[in-house]
Amino acid sequence: MEAVVNRVNEIVWSPALVWLCLAAGLYFSLRLLFVQVRRIPDMVGQLLAGESSRDGVSSFQALAMSIAGRVGTGNIAGVATAIAFGGPGAVFWMWVVAFFGAATSFVECTLGQIYKERDEGGEYRGGPAYYIEKGLGQRWYGILFAICCLAAMGLFLPGIQANSITGAAQNAWGVDPKMSVIAVLVPLTFIVVGGVKRIAVFAGAVVPVMALGYIILALVVVLMNAPQIPAMFQLIISSAFGQHAVFGGVLGLAVEWGVKRGVYSNEAGQGTGPHPAAAAEVSHPAKQGLAQSFAVYIDTLLVCSATAFMILSTGMYRTYEGGTESGPVLHEGGGGLAKTAEVGPAYTQAALDSAFPGLGAGFVAIALVFFAFTTVVAYYYMAETNLAYLTRGVNPAVRSVLIRVVQLVVLLAVIWGGLASAELAWTMGDIGVGLTAWLNIVAILILQGPAIRALKDYERQRKEKVDPQFDPRPLNIRNAPFWEERADARALHREEAEPVRP
Repeated sequence: MEAVVNRVNEIVWSPALVWLCLAAGLYFSLRLLFVQVRRIPDMVGQLLAGESSRDGVSSFQALAMSIAGRVGTGNIAGVATAIAFGGPGAVFWMWVVAFFGAATSFVECTLGQIYKERDEGGEYRGGPAYYIEKGLGQRWYGILFAICCLAAMGLFLPGIQANSITGAAQNAWGVDPKMSVIAVLVPLTFIVVGGVKRIAVFAGAVVPVMALGYIILALVVVLMNAPQIPAMFQLIISSAFGQHAVFGGVLGLAVEWGVKRGVYSNEAGQGTGPHPAAAAEVSHPAKQGLAQSFAVYIDTLLVCSATAFMILSTGMYRTYEGGTESGPVLHEGGGGLAKTAEVGPAYTQAALDSAFPGLGAGFVAIALVFFAFTTVVAYYYMAETNLAYLTRGVNPAVRSVLIRVVQLVVLLAVIWGGLASAELAWTMGDIGVGLTAWLNIVAILILQGPAIRALKDYERQRKEKVDPQFDPRPLNIRNAPFWEERADARALHREEAEPVRP
């Protein structure tokens, strides 16, 4: 089975997908005049806006749900894996894909808002399947994406998170993986059955504290190794361009692993961000597109960088030839990493232990529990959203049964992933990420027009110093009935509010 899975992964994650991710991000950056830089104040301001309703969640809660999906095992184990197989230069390419990916995220999340709709329960739903059908007019393509995303989020990806939880707990405290799985299943079941509102409240409460605490501790570790900082940055840059004497031969792997782990972590272009983006209550789609762009920065430029800096500044890493742990060691970081340390969380644990002896393994295990747990919750929400798309018009009783089935599948995937080998769990997850990324990036490259027009409309209204409101019809954007109805309701409200003149 592992041989088959590895072969499928090689096909999905061919160099073509790596370069497609980079090229799409560069293209959208140029097309939008580097909106990810120009509109940073708007991104921050939108997070503080706090718009919400009984049908939708606030921008901050939607961002928190999005970050919950992004900030997970990839920020700890994934970064270590990129360094182990691509060298320190892989960190630079993670930054590159995050910077350009912020523009990609704006496009896909703005599209998610434009083409969102209310489901039978009154909650907002949206995502690639919805904008593929409504924007491109290709129902079959939307169904294909929904099926792939449902499989990825419900079956493939939860296993990675569970595997990291059980592995870290076993390494830190000697906890049997079966006990770790049980400890995760109980609260996970309570949260996922509560629907989008409960998920949003949970993410909004946990994610900011979780990410900020991790970044602060990482900063302390890096500052304790301050003399190594200049050499660390020099190592990252020289390795990224093949100029380093040792890492010059793995330039291709640095790009591949940097982009691969970068896309897995920040999810830009993967098609996951538009799901929580569509749930937000905003007056203009571009507002949430900007907020979601900021999520990419938080994930990679802050949390992933925190992990990379800890590992590299302490020298707690080794890089292998051939992109596999079974290959010969190309370079030892010099920090005294134990020979038995496996690629993954052990690198981060060792880095923390070098600064706080005896505490590294426990802290990383706790961080992974929170990171991975919130990510699984976000995965379930995305799986449920795609199920809602596939079952529109289906009898509510049947849909309710299918939702319970998806919940059960997610819980079973957690059990399987917690007990499976780390390599198999990661490979299955990579396949899920790759499939959705292929389908989504191709779709948004074709359907970029509405997102670009929405940004121009937003910026025009901002120049007029009014709170941007969205009406798709003057922008020649079709099949966005939610926004048409909203614009008509606002116009009617204004007419009724106007005083009657004699």
